[in-house]
Amino acid sequence: MSAVIEMKGISKSFPGIRANDNINLKIEQGEIHVLLGENGAGKSTLMNILYGLYQPDEGQILIKGKPVKIVNPNVAISHGIGMVHQHFMLIPPFTVTENIILGKEPHKGTTLDIQKAISDVEEISKKYELRVDPRVIVRDISVGMQQRVEILKTLYRGAEILILDEPTAVLTPQEIDELCIIMRSLVYQGKSIILITHKLKEVMSMSDKVTIIRRGKVIDTLNTKDTNIDELAEKMVGRKVSLTVEKKEAKVLSPILEIKGLKVLDNRKLEAVKGIDLQVHGGEILGIAGVDGNGQSELVQAITGLSKAEAGEVFLNGKDITNLPPREIIAGGVGHIPEDRHKRGLVLAYTLAENSILGSHYLKKFRKGMGLSYQNIREYCRKLISEYDIRTPNEKVIAKSLSGGNQQKLIVAREIDRDPSLCIASQPTRGLDVGAIEFVHKKLIELRDEGKAVLLVSLELDEVMDLSDRIAVMYDGKIVGILDAKDATEKKLGIMMAGGSAQDAV
Repeated sequence: MSAVIEMKGISKSFPGIRANDNINLKIEQGEIHVLLGENGAGKSTLMNILYGLYQPDEGQILIKGKPVKIVNPNVAISHGIGMVHQHFMLIPPFTVTENIILGKEPHKGTTLDIQKAISDVEEISKKYELRVDPRVIVRDISVGMQQRVEILKTLYRGAEILILDEPTAVLTPQEIDELCIIMRSLVYQGKSIILITHKLKEVMSMSDKVTIIRRGKVIDTLNTKDTNIDELAEKMVGRKVSLTVEKKEAKVLSPILEIKGLKVLDNRKLEAVKGIDLQVHGGEILGIAGVDGNGQSELVQAITGLSKAEAGEVFLNGKDITNLPPREIIAGGVGHIPEDRHKRGLVLAYTLAENSILGSHYLKKFRKGMGLSYQNIREYCRKLISEYDIRTPNEKVIAKSLSGGNQQKLIVAREIDRDPSLCIASQPTRGLDVGAIEFVHKKLIELRDEGKAVLLVSLELDEVMDLSDRIAVMYDGKIVGILDAKDATEKKLGIMMAGGSAQDAV
């Protein structure tokens, strides 16, 4: 097979950090090549250079053996390179067709030929087996469908090489299986795919080759069939990693969170949580399993005061906290790792120091007269950076400049360091590498062993099964059953997640 892309001696530095250090990478025709590495290892930086979003300080790029200078994404697209970003670049009120053709619209005279656009989209989606409805509004489709639209957008522009940045971070297990089929179909039709990920299971099931990057340097390139998960984890992190969660038997105490008859509406004013009763005890991790969109987000928002409960009550340590302002709920002892780190977890334009005290900025230790004590805040943030191994030059950089995984670590550090009596962890390891996942899991188990209550909401079934002491399954806004984690199997949970009962799985 011939190399469609070669990156030779690529180096790139940012203030205080060398993101890429003399990297060589070769991508061959018709292969799925994974870039594997920890958060902040330099994977996305390297691909942003290939896509023309950054310029390298040193090195060159060759496409089919010819040196090219990719000064911006338009040049990358002209060379047949397309990129699907981790956070989609779609316009929610536009239709699927309008999003796909944007910037490359077919015209009839001076007016947009919408009928041709729709038939072009239908044709390309049929050709690549990426079935989408071209007329539907993007905000009304699932995340998995939105990803298909992003892939179609690159194919519509003639992409031969597709870069997919963390494509499974927001997908359900079923959508991940679908994506795998889509990628194999694209490769079969002659495309080449570069996949940025740190999920080892997916590396093994989805790729032909894997290049491991650690702290900006290439550690190794391997044929996937010649390696295994343990070897990849060790090369990626630089030490042996425990891929199993170790925890003692739970010492269950009295309930810390009690929910009675809770009803919550979604943003379309439809009932998303339909009369839930639930208890989370001190000394336990209660996991909530379910396909995305079955009321988990609305449940968490109602507990944390981010949306109003229509009916029912929420008690924390025996005190009614229903519909209290979020600040009072936090002060009462609730830590919240939100599912969307950009929307709810961070202010991206603020420094790490400022982000580290969000929700606690009014505390005496962070105040100085009428204003803030920046000296104390910076000192506090440095402590979190050190304890939680947040990869950053210092606490003064803005949150936006960190990799997604390191942004997540900062949120986890802030929420756990508050020493909450209830920690609500929504997708706590979304976008984290194996080393960081191991660390976050350990922290959640420490909270549980200290007698705190942990409510874990995760789309990762493995995570729910490994961490939880009990598992509640949500379907269509209701809890269809609660299992002891020791009795839970993927089959049982899968049937319940589709609306069946635990008995149906026996």
